Amino acid sequence: MRIALINTNRMRPPIAPIGLEYVAEAMHAAGHDVVVLDLCWEDDWRAAMVRFFAGPEFELVGLTLRNTDDCGVLSRQSFLPDFAEMVRELRTRTAAPLVVGGVGFSVMPERVLERVGADVGIWGEGEFALAEFARSLETGGDGRDVPGLIWKRDGAWVRNPPTFIDLAQLPRMTRRWFDNPRYFREGGQGGFETKRGCPNPCIYCADPVAKGQFVRLRPPAAVADEIECLLALGVDHLHTCDSEFNLVAEHVAEVCREMVRRGLGARLRWYAYCAPVPFGPDLARLMREAGCEGINFGADSGDAAMLRRLRRGYTPDDIVRAVDACRLAGITTMLDLLLGAPGETRASLVNTVRLMKQAAPDRVGVSFGVQVYPGTELAAMVQTPELKAGVISAGDADLPPAFIAPAVADDGYAILDAEIAGDERFLFFDPRRTDTNYNYNANQRLVDAIKVGHRGAYWDILRRLAAGG
Repeated sequence: MRIALINTNRMRPPIAPIGLEYVAEAMHAAGHDVVVLDLCWEDDWRAAMVRFFAGPEFELVGLTLRNTDDCGVLSRQSFLPDFAEMVRELRTRTAAPLVVGGVGFSVMPERVLERVGADVGIWGEGEFALAEFARSLETGGDGRDVPGLIWKRDGAWVRNPPTFIDLAQLPRMTRRWFDNPRYFREGGQGGFETKRGCPNPCIYCADPVAKGQFVRLRPPAAVADEIECLLALGVDHLHTCDSEFNLVAEHVAEVCREMVRRGLGARLRWYAYCAPVPFGPDLARLMREAGCEGINFGADSGDAAMLRRLRRGYTPDDIVRAVDACRLAGITTMLDLLLGAPGETRASLVNTVRLMKQAAPDRVGVSFGVQVYPGTELAAMVQTPELKAGVISAGDADLPPAFIAPAVADDGYAILDAEIAGDERFLFFDPRRTDTNYNYNANQRLVDAIKVGHRGAYWDILRRLAAGG
């Protein structure tokens, strides 16, 4: 089949659509004629669609929705209105079925489909599901038995159970379907993936909803092959796209050893999302040898009781030990906080800030307020009478509600400001705080820094800017 794949993400700084690129590679390997349209670079996306669809007809069109919104409780910007406009424009340009996918879509797929008016969607992994859907259409079927497909029957959406693939079955990722050199020049980093799925029970996280609760691992050689492809394109600063890179300790060690064996550690710098456990000095040294420049630990809180409420499987002492291990290995660190969850109090906020100062990472990211995504434990929790008072609704069906614990809703930022006391290591997920804002959507400070040559994780670019580097 002749298939169009469209990247609709236009955020700045730009992030390469790694998921859609994996889908393109898999569809090509399945024998389809794949053509991509990347709207990220188009000043006038409507005109770009007119040009793109002026040629031979497509038999299937896939669109990715990477994010439903900017995840900011204060900014509350939804990307669905623009996405819906793109779908409406597509309806005037092609009669081919429109299939929506992507991580953002998979978090609340029925709501997105209803909002934008696409034909069907694929929640979860799209590499093989979209190929199966195309194969069904080719043979005269309707694709409605494809795993992970969401389709309409008698006016109601039907969600087929997904099939989570063995990642060793993925084709070799050449990373040549999108303009990765340009994404690197204007976005400052590339991405790679070593595993999918997460079994952790964190009450707020949508990753198990979108990617499944079963961890599946990519072969270390396949990961290293992909990195070498990116290096050949001139992309030498990377970031992991895993939920938590160190989720399976032996696998992450094998990936790093393969990178070391190929000499990749001397040729690139990369950053990772990690959990404070399992983590220690040996893994830190190995990651550094493999080229790891920095780690963003999802700490969430520095208060023991809050960590238990969030269902996090570590303690404040584990957070301190993880930072210490990185410091000894020469790895820059950031601790990301998610404050305002159920049970948050003045005391827990104070405990958290003080623990951050004790741990002394290079940067601390502060996000105040929690997005409430469908399918998470938090979504059920906030329906109880004692927590409903903390729910923040934007009055917009395009946005998921947010939550701030009533005990700190009014003065949470004042408490934090008093405890942080101007410590420049603390960054805020708040577009109103332009000097310390690490909301990456439409962050002009980052765009300008990357333009003059800064590379790497965005929090680390902001760190270097503050240091005058």
